[in-house]
Amino acid sequence: MQILVSEVGPRDGLQSVKRAMPTQAKHDWIGALAAAGIREIEVASFVPAKLLPQMADAAEVVREAAKIPGLTVLALAPNLRGAQDAIAAGAHKVTMPVSASEAHSQANLRKGVDAAIDEVRRVVELRDSLPAGSRPGVEVGISTAFGCTLQGEVPEDFVIAVAGRLAEAGVDSIGLSDTTGYANPAQVRRLFRRLGALVGHRMGGAHLHNTRGQGLANVVAALDVGVTTFDASQGGIGGCPYAPGASGNIVTEDLVFLLESMGFDTGIDMAKLLAAREVLKAGLPGEPVYGHVPDAGLPKTFRPAAAGAA
Repeated sequence: MQILVSEVGPRDGLQSVKRAMPTQAKHDWIGALAAAGIREIEVASFVPAKLLPQMADAAEVVREAAKIPGLTVLALAPNLRGAQDAIAAGAHKVTMPVSASEAHSQANLRKGVDAAIDEVRRVVELRDSLPAGSRPGVEVGISTAFGCTLQGEVPEDFVIAVAGRLAEAGVDSIGLSDTTGYANPAQVRRLFRRLGALVGHRMGGAHLHNTRGQGLANVVAALDVGVTTFDASQGGIGGCPYAPGASGNIVTEDLVFLLESMGFDTGIDMAKLLAAREVLKAGLPGEPVYGHVPDAGLPKTFRPAAAGAA
């Protein structure tokens, strides 16, 4: 069975690092990730440079990444203007942030949940106005779906209600994000099962954090209920600057090792993925990076899933 690992480090990771990675270093890193077999990368965020100077080169990064054969290029856009810019730069998919927490939505977008959903509707209308062969995908990962550091508990019924409204708005994919690292495996199973029952083939991926050490356990729980796409960040860099304490993206290297060890085919070459980590480190000298597999190395018994099926 194939699993899609969607790399979010160049966007989610870098926007949480105080200094900006040089543009050429971003090109080099994205190229190395693609060479390792990563098929989907969220490369940039189209927000005003005064808010996120780390993303000031978003259009250039998208344009360069879109030249890589076989790579699906994602860009985050918080509003219609950002989506227009992302599409003009050549993004294949636009990811829009919608939170299930009113407090987080206000902190992150400076607008409430209802207004954020309205913004998604405008972007869907933009997508539908384009020629059939050039329409980007529109995705939403519902933020703080498992709890919020600002609001506290986020009712599961409200999360599912938001998902239903997004499906009605016409988005292509709806996933769930553990923005604050609150989720546990039982909660992940329960909420993704409800999401799948409601939106069917539009059920998207899991964006899980390892803030409290539950990240990979939550991946296994999501696999149990049919999730086939997982976000991760090389070296575990990133989080959410508008959710206090929300560090700890799942480490791509550890996620790929877990999946391949369990017999799931990611199409990713572990040796080349570890080499891409060195490109990341060269682009951000001295920046902390994380991961158990990079520290311990691959066991002698490790066999990629594709090799096992051969």
